[in-house]
Amino acid sequence: MTLQINKLAFGLGAEVLGLDISKPVGDETIREIRNAWLEHLILVFPGQDITLEQHIAFSKRFGPLEVHPEKHYRHSQYPEIFEVTNRMIDGKKSLTGEVGLKWHSDGAFTLCPPTGSLLHCAQVPSVGGDTWFANMYKAYEKLSPAMKKVVDGLRVVNDLASYTNVKQMDEHLKDNPAVVQSMVRVHPETGRKALYLNESVTRQIYGMTQEEGAGLLQFLFRHSVRHDFTFRHRWRKHDLVIWDNRCAMHLAAGDYDKSEIRQMFRTTLAGEPIGVLESEASLSNA
Repeated sequence: MTLQINKLAFGLGAEVLGLDISKPVGDETIREIRNAWLEHLILVFPGQDITLEQHIAFSKRFGPLEVHPEKHYRHSQYPEIFEVTNRMIDGKKSLTGEVGLKWHSDGAFTLCPPTGSLLHCAQVPSVGGDTWFANMYKAYEKLSPAMKKVVDGLRVVNDLASYTNVKQMDEHLKDNPAVVQSMVRVHPETGRKALYLNESVTRQIYGMTQEEGAGLLQFLFRHSVRHDFTFRHRWRKHDLVIWDNRCAMHLAAGDYDKSEIRQMFRTTLAGEPIGVLESEASLSNA
């Protein structure tokens, strides 16, 4: 099988042509895809008219899948599937229609943030509903040498309570207490350093008051999403997009008519343990 891989933006992202993931995919092709994923961070597979079972099967070729840490987001039949939609479900408005409207990395508020995510577009509005992505390698690499020395030694508190769109907050906070993680993450496969913080759940710099660290965090949030670090994906029906949560952030633009349906299905690759619970953290183990 011959794949065609075309860059989509300067900052990150590539399109993969010549693949039908509804059919079995060989090991060599999976290795080629994974290498392209590590290089480009975001891969777009257009024209993938697949079932949920086929979505799950393809995703598992890249590693074990997790179920969503927030129980109410799990698909009723397939716990590996997280449906992101504004449609009515069981006569109620979906709780996922307004998620992801700020820059974030999936699961950054957990002790095992996911390696990656695979999102399939089942239904898209007539215009809008785009997703932005940001390259956190570039965000780190473009810092000055002096700033790199500062951030290399810092940790952040990532806390679901900082995410204001979360519903039924008490239940979710009980299941997902705040965690402390390094501000700079070394990618386990590439060895490159990436900033690891985001405006959705990063509450403060660990060991500082929120007021003390606010200026630095706000600078890093802005810096991380410079135009030359980003890629905007305009969804087409049956696009499948895979991204690397270890070195990329994303944002759902929310730029569409909410009377139209936007329906996506996501699988999530299980990640490696990083960080500690805030309740168990110590200033001495930075």
